[in-house]
Amino acid sequence: MNEGLFPEALVSKIQKTGIVAVLVVDNAADAVPLAETLLKAGINIMELTLRTPAAIESLKAIVKNAPEMAAGIGTILFPGQLEEVMGAGAAFGVAPGMNPNIVKMAADAKFPFAPGIATPSDIEAALGFGCRILKFFPAESMGGLKHLENMSAPYAHLNLKYIPLGGLNQNNFAAYLKNPSVIAVGGSWLAKRDEISCRKWNVIADKAKRAVAAVKKARDEA
Repeated sequence: MNEGLFPEALVSKIQKTGIVAVLVVDNAADAVPLAETLLKAGINIMELTLRTPAAIESLKAIVKNAPEMAAGIGTILFPGQLEEVMGAGAAFGVAPGMNPNIVKMAADAKFPFAPGIATPSDIEAALGFGCRILKFFPAESMGGLKHLENMSAPYAHLNLKYIPLGGLNQNNFAAYLKNPSVIAVGGSWLAKRDEISCRKWNVIADKAKRAVAAVKKARDEA
């Protein structure tokens, strides 16, 4: 597969895990216990969103103390944020939309980056910068799997891969994984903001284990 900005080893890791934990962390002290909880449950890919001041510090703590976790950063909206994320050791970057300035900057730096797409025009803009892994967002409110299948059909020969996020949960995400163009799903339900803040590691571990089992079942049935 032509993975574009993503190195082959990272693509393989995302494909194998099948789910990216999408997280909002308010206290950097919670970052490593959270990463360790997910790792023990079988999830080794996470996206820390840049929605709190603790995101970068959390990333640095995970890179240092839980290196088995491929920790990326999401909600990258501005050039300064991208520079900070790359400097902090992020494994990859993600954005909710297709901002050509940010994607070009990531491409020039050879930094793995998945822009958000919701239309064919978004896909074609991303292709212009060499992107081959794309975040389908907001997935459910844009029409879900049916929309993704229709939208991606003209580009199937390019073997693009998608990570749907937005409105997915334990009850509906497995259907996406049965589509061969979906490399993984974004799991924002795995560890909710208040669950992280209250350090409900057992609750998070249980949801992560159930998600990992569902990934395996969906892949076996695909």
